[in-house]
Amino acid sequence: MAVRRVVPNVQSEAVQESREFYGLLGFEEVMNHGWIMTLASPSSPAAQVSFMASDKTAPVIPDLSVEVDDVDAAYAAVQDSGGEIVHPLQDEEWGVRRFFVRDPNGRVVNVLGHR
Repeated sequence: MAVRRVVPNVQSEAVQESREFYGLLGFEEVMNHGWIMTLASPSSPAAQVSFMASDKTAPVIPDLSVEVDDVDAAYAAVQDSGGEIVHPLQDEEWGVRRFFVRDPNGRVVNVLGHR
């Protein structure tokens, strides 16, 4: 299994203001579903930050997202290790397969793969 990118998720009610501020640093909007907006660097598209007002289908806002090339293998590895699954593995309507797990520091990690 390989990591494709890691994206910090910032809980925010100031999404428009965040877009404007991070635009000053060279970020551009690459995704906006209303409840989550992602900005990326045009010169390095894997350099991203997401702003979330809420999570549409999960019980909590994750602290970060880790995109992997095999989310099912990641899920199996976490389950085998006894990790705390916060949100079960499922396919989402916006084209990702994901689950949430709590890391040893108490942070919630959104582990996902694009379908």
